[in-house]
Amino acid sequence: MKKLFFTALLIALISTPALATVSIDAKASLLMEAETGKVLHEFNAHEKLPPASVTKVMTMLLIYEALAQERIKWDDVVTVSAHAASMGGSQIFLEQEERQTVRDLTKSIVIASANDAAVAMAEFVAGSEEAFVTQMNNKARALGMENTNFANACGLDADGHLTTAHDIALMSRELIIKYPEVFDYTKTRLDTITHKTARGEEEFGLTNTNRLIRSYSGATGLKTGSTSQALYCISATAEKEGMQLIAVVLAAPDPAIRFDGAMKMLDYGYANYALIAKEETGTPMGEIKIYKGATESSPVVIKEQVNMLAPKGKHVTLDGEVIIAEALDAPLPAGTTAGEVIYTWEGTEVGRSELIIPEDIERVSAGEMMNRLFKRWVFNN
Repeated sequence: MKKLFFTALLIALISTPALATVSIDAKASLLMEAETGKVLHEFNAHEKLPPASVTKVMTMLLIYEALAQERIKWDDVVTVSAHAASMGGSQIFLEQEERQTVRDLTKSIVIASANDAAVAMAEFVAGSEEAFVTQMNNKARALGMENTNFANACGLDADGHLTTAHDIALMSRELIIKYPEVFDYTKTRLDTITHKTARGEEEFGLTNTNRLIRSYSGATGLKTGSTSQALYCISATAEKEGMQLIAVVLAAPDPAIRFDGAMKMLDYGYANYALIAKEETGTPMGEIKIYKGATESSPVVIKEQVNMLAPKGKHVTLDGEVIIAEALDAPLPAGTTAGEVIYTWEGTEVGRSELIIPEDIERVSAGEMMNRLFKRWVFNN
């Protein structure tokens, strides 16, 4: 394994007026940059609290995962059960035996926070709400949501149905990074579905519960929630200057404070931080020996652009380490991993990317291998 160490100075970013602190009248809050996962602000971020309909971030994540895996399709028809139709709270007033598409139920969950639609989709994806809740908790464990336990798919108050601001940020990040198409609905202000029941067809309006979509420049989502126990909650997402932020507020005393708190955190993040692209995809970072290949060496290049979060108004000196394998045996397809590059700032890792071989390398013929060996013997004697 070959290692190369280097230092790179990033050009100072244009300084902007910074907010000294973020103070929010809520039991818990957290601000996270989505690409790196770096936490920029937190207050009681690991306290277990009821999340209300912010629960549906996990419900949405599992729905989009099922769609990506083609276990369900947008045009599949779901028959609403008596259990799903019985949900209270925010709803679209589904009736037992009513039939709706996955698409219309999903947009009802995302836009209007419909509890009945969430449970109907939970049953469709997993067979029962109980089985779906098991999937929710399994996914929570996989994402490192150590202080979360879900008891239902919609977020109505229930014993043991608890999570944290930190854990909500983790599942929100997973959803928007893996399935950015969710923004098609989270950014929608108004839409409709059509109820089809024994009484005939009736149009029903959907209004986005997230006021930030209308009032905050760059807002992209994500999910609001409120119950008597949870008070007012939100996982708010926004994108400006190529940077996505996630602002979580739990247990605010009224809806205005919930939204204002999210906006304060988003303003703080955009005023004080920026994402900096260090190396673009395909940038050469060294060479590697190839044994038995049509070529005896190959460049190694950055697999994915390295973006790092840095404070505005400062010079940032990065330390870099390029690690490349000593050699690889042909044949090798393009994209074969050959090493990695790791960037650190003040001793903390801030970015990394795999290094890959950019082109296919065929195995050398026996004749050419003998010719190479002969030439080496001649020139070494």
